[in-house]
Amino acid sequence: MRKSEHVDPARSPWHLLGAELRHQREQVRRLSLRDVAREVFCDDGDLSKWERGIARLHADTARRLDEFYGAQGRIMAMHALAVEVERLRTLAKEGTSGKEAATERRQVLRLAAVSAGIGALGESSEALRQGIAAFYADDFRSIAGWERACADHLYGLHNRPPAQVAADLLIDLFTVKRQKELSSPAEALDLARVTATLAGMQANVLTRQGDHGAALRWWHTARQAADASGNLELRLWIRSEEARHGLYGQRDPQTVLDIVHEAQRLLGPAKPSVDLLTIKAKTLSALGRHDEAQQTLDLLVDVADKGVTDYPLGFWSPNKIYFARSWVYAAMGEERKADAVRDYVLSHSRGYQYRANVRLHEALCMVVNGATAEGALHAAGVIDTLEPAYLTQHVKHTGQMVLNAVPPAQHDHPAVAALRDLLRSRSAN
Repeated sequence: MRKSEHVDPARSPWHLLGAELRHQREQVRRLSLRDVAREVFCDDGDLSKWERGIARLHADTARRLDEFYGAQGRIMAMHALAVEVERLRTLAKEGTSGKEAATERRQVLRLAAVSAGIGALGESSEALRQGIAAFYADDFRSIAGWERACADHLYGLHNRPPAQVAADLLIDLFTVKRQKELSSPAEALDLARVTATLAGMQANVLTRQGDHGAALRWWHTARQAADASGNLELRLWIRSEEARHGLYGQRDPQTVLDIVHEAQRLLGPAKPSVDLLTIKAKTLSALGRHDEAQQTLDLLVDVADKGVTDYPLGFWSPNKIYFARSWVYAAMGEERKADAVRDYVLSHSRGYQYRANVRLHEALCMVVNGATAEGALHAAGVIDTLEPAYLTQHVKHTGQMVLNAVPPAQHDHPAVAALRDLLRSRSAN
C-alpha cells in the first residue's frame, strides 16, 4: 500500500483529526482508502479529504470510523474538539479583536495537540465542551481548593476508568499552569506543588493506559515542578511514584532501582523511607534477587513498626506495604505468607488495581510452585472478568509476570496458551 502524503496535525484541529484517521488506517489497520470506505459506507474520495483536513465529516461518520477502528472514543472526542474550536472561532470573529482571537485559538489548539497524545478526552461532546469552557473561564482556585481537587483525582484513580481520569486531569493541569503564570511569586511556589501533584497523577494514569512515552514526559514535568517548589517530601513522592510505576513495563528494573537510590540520597541514608523500601523490595524481586528482596521486606516491616510514615499529601496507604509483600512472597513461592498479605489487601483496599493484581500474585505463586495449569487458569479468570476500561497496563504486566514464570517446557500447555492468547487479544482491543 502506497503511503500517503504527510498531514501536519498542528495546522488545525481538523488536520489533527485527519492525521489520527490516517494513522488508524495506515499504521494500525494497514488498509486502503477503498477498504475503509466500503466498511463504513462512505466515499473513498471524501475519506481522503477528511484525512487531509480539507473537508469536515459528520459526527455520525466519526462515530462509525471510531467503532470500525476500535479507537475507544478517541476519534469522536477529537471530532467534537474540532467542532468546538470552530464555534469559538466564530464567536471570536463576532466580538473579539484579531489579536485576542488568535491567542484564544492558539490556546485551544495547544489543548488539542496534548489531547492527541493521551487518547480520548471523554465519551461525549458535552463533556468535552464543559472541559474547554472550564479552561476558558479561568477556573482559578485557592490552594485549599486545588488540594481538594488533588484528593478528588486520587479517588478517581482508584475507582474510575483511566481515560476519564486523564481527561479531567488534563483540564486542571492547563488551568493551574495559567494560574501560575499570573500568580505572585509566593503563590507560584504553592502552585508548583499542585502542578507536581497533578502531573504525577497524570503520569500515573497514562502508565495505566500503557502510554509510556507520554507518561515519561509527565514524570519529567512533575519532577521539575516538585524541585521548583522546594518541598522535600513532594520531591521524594514524585520520584517514588516514578519508580513504582516504572516497574510495569515502562523502565528497566535496574533504572527503577537507580531512581529509588536517587530518592534515598535526597532523604539521607539515616532516614529510611517506608515507601521507598516497598518499591525497592519489588524491584529486587523483578531482578530475581529474591534474598535481597526478603531482606528489604524485613527492614521495611521494622521501619513501619516504628511509626515512620510518608506522604503528607494524603497519598500514603498501609496497603502499599502489604502489596509489596504479596509481590515478593508470590515470586518466591512463599504461599502461606503470600496468602496472608493478599487477604489483608483484599479486605482493606477498594482500588481495582490492587485487588486484581494481588489475585494475579496468587496465580504467580501457583506457577512458581509447579502448579502451572492452575495458575494460568486462575490468572485468565482474573483478567477475563475485568471490564476493558479497567484492564490497565499494571494488570496486564502482572499477567505477563505469570506467563514469564512458566518453565519453557510448559509454554505450549493449553492453559498457558489460553492465557497468552487472552493477554494478546485484550491488549489489542
